[in-house]
Amino acid sequence: MPKKIRELKSMLLKAGFNYRSGKGSHTVWSHPLLPYSLTLSGKDGADADRYQEKDVKNALKDLENLQE
Repeated sequence: MPKKIRELKSMLLKAGFNYRSGKGSHTVWSHPLLPYSLTLSGKDGADADRYQEKDVKNALKDLENLQE
């Protein structure tokens, strides 16, 4: 069962990511230690796409590797 967009946003906030609003339902997420940003689209109650879950998972993994 896919995660909800709000769950992905919560995971990013807990990891220290900052966000800014984009156009429409888009939010752009960045972290001071990572050289790239993530864009999530969709309303909070919507199911996240598989690629969005994968992007968040990879970003959190990259951040964990940097902090070791």
